[in-house]
Amino acid sequence: MDAPKAHIVNGRIVVDDPIDLPESVELKVYLCEEGHDQMTDEERNRLHRALELSIAQADAGELIDADEVLAELDHPL
Repeated sequence: MDAPKAHIVNGRIVVDDPIDLPESVELKVYLCEEGHDQMTDEERNRLHRALELSIAQADAGELIDADEVLAELDHPL
């Protein structure tokens, strides 16, 4: 799921667009103000493109099982 964009209105978090989640689901909200990192616009654009590709690969089932990754980290080639 993408991180939804939201704003503070009267001290409450208001999400800009509808979110398809079950009623009463509990969420953890992490605050991140845009533009407060050390990345350039080009670096941020590359990051977003890489994340979009990664999500597309996951949606297509092109995943590596976490156990395989951990096993390889324990016993590198």
